Amino acid sequence: MKNILKLTIITPEKEFYSGEVSDLVTENQYGRLGFLPEHIAMVTVLKPSVTTFTEKDGKKLRAFTSSGILSINDDEINLMCDASEWPEDIDINRAEEARKRAEMRLKENTGVNMDRSEVALMRALMRIKARSI
Repeated sequence: MKNILKLTIITPEKEFYSGEVSDLVTENQYGRLGFLPEHIAMVTVLKPSVTTFTEKDGKKLRAFTSSGILSINDDEINLMCDASEWPEDIDINRAEEARKRAEMRLKENTGVNMDRSEVALMRALMRIKARSI
């Protein structure tokens, strides 16, 4: 039995992370998803979340990952997302301002771009959570 997964996290701008990990936890529209070696092949749509994983040396890492797609096959995970940030790189003031703007747009409930406002709010909340843990 293998005990390693090859993880690649890619954004439109760069390869955010590439390495060997023993596990990965992230989130889709149905809830938290966990992946271990020999996981069945699958593809899923991800929502903004705090994604956590353990490198093969035991070091636990976490990062904000935005909406995207995750595929796993033959112990290779490809996580393709719009944006990804390490907690220390998150500007907490900017994230708080984004949260306030999104909450205000949702409160106004004009019907215009409500879905976009909900996604913006989720993205801001997950950035704040990633920074705060």
